[in-house]
Order: sequence, then C-alpha cells, then structure tokens
Amino acid sequence: MAHYNCLIVDDEIELAKMTCEYFQMFDVSTAYVDNGEAALSFIEENDVDMVLLDINLGDASGFEVCRKIREDKQLPILFISARQSDDDVLVALSIGGDDYIKKPYNLSVLLAKVKVNLKRIENVEKEKQAEIENVRQSMQDASVDDVSSGNADENADKTARSSALSFEASTMSVILNGEKIPLKAKEFALLKCLYDHKNTIVTKETLFDEVWGDAFFSDGTLNVHIRKLREKLEDNPNESKLIKTIWGTGYILEL
Repeated sequence: MAHYNCLIVDDEIELAKMTCEYFQMFDVSTAYVDNGEAALSFIEENDVDMVLLDINLGDASGFEVCRKIREDKQLPILFISARQSDDDVLVALSIGGDDYIKKPYNLSVLLAKVKVNLKRIENVEKEKQAEIENVRQSMQDASVDDVSSGNADENADKTARSSALSFEASTMSVILNGEKIPLKAKEFALLKCLYDHKNTIVTKETLFDEVWGDAFFSDGTLNVHIRKLREKLEDNPNESKLIKTIWGTGYILEL
C-alpha cells in the first residue's frame, strides 16, 4: 500500500496536475484523480493523509464523495471550489469538511494550509504513540505490583474493569460481557475516555481535548468514531443502549 500526503480530486485536470507538481517540489507526496469513483478507490487502495476535494465533479458531487469518505475515514478533507456561496461553505463544513478554499487559489497559500494540516496529523500520531507506550508502561508497573502482593493471577493487560466492560491496552481490545472486541487506536482511546467519565455526560470539547488533543478535528470525525464503536459494541447500533447521544452537548456511556 503506497503512502501519499495528499490526494487532489478535481476534474480540472491541468489545474490538479499543476498543483500536484507544485506540492511535490516541496516534498509533499501528492497524487490526483478527476472523479469521485476514482477518489474512493484510490483511498481504499492507498494510505492517504488528507484530501483536497472539488465540489463539481464529472460523475458525482464532491459533497457525496465527502459523505462516503466520512463513513469510515477520519482524514482531513479540504474543499477546493469555484462555488462562492455561503450555503456551499456551510454544507461543506457541516458534512465533515475541515476547510473551504475558493478558486482561483494561490498555490503557496494552499501549500501552507496543507502543511499545517499535515503537521497536526504528525503531532496527533506522536501523541497517540506516546499514549500507547504510557499505558503499556503503567500495565507493566501494575504487573510487578500484583506479583509482589501475591496477585500474579490477575490479568495485567486490563487497565479498567466493570462488571460488563474491561480494556486490554496491549491488544487494543475491549471485553464486553465476555466477548473480546478488537478496536482501532482512536476507537480504543475514545471508549476509554467515555469509560473514565462513565454515567456522566462527556462534552464534545472534552472528547476532542482528551482523545485528539486538538480541536482541529470536526464533529464529522467524532460522529464516525462513535458510529463505529456502536456497530462493534451494540446489538442494534441505531438504538444504542450503551453509548447515548446527548444532542447538542456530547455523549454518555451508561454502565
């Protein structure tokens, strides 16, 4: 699987090609496609950090492409469009877009925006790895304490426990009612945050701060992760009994 910093999705092929070549000059690995179907295929087949997405595409609306990406991806999406209306901007941001850049754009300004986003992604990844290492270290320390106190049979991987839910940081898994469920790193961190505040409302701001460490991510990113957790943990994700939405505020984990 190839890795790219940026994917440009624009049916103005010459503009996309020029932008791609300009980014490459500054060591931002970039590819471009000219339609929505190709964009979705490219993202599935390659590791992409972020997307620059036009609205008017030959085979689909950029809005629809954004919605499909947001079904299971959290990468930043920056809209680039000649459409100037405030309504377009509001729609783009409300469905999960992270920024809206109007054409014609200045290449150096666009590059600066891309680099800022890439830096944030890099920082978040470093924080995630540091968090994983801290959890593993705390588990190792807990294991030593358990042995010294005669509790060697306790599972040192479980960093939190209730009658129904426990966590295994070493495998990024949770055990719910006896069933082991593997999670992705951010899903694990999000559920752990909700667990730490279980039976109380956790605001979106708190989740962004404790899980992502940055308000850069949109509500769309949070919604995608909550939906994925519900699909993995709930019998009926559409009628969640474990992770409940508090409209306009945040979420609550009820145990």
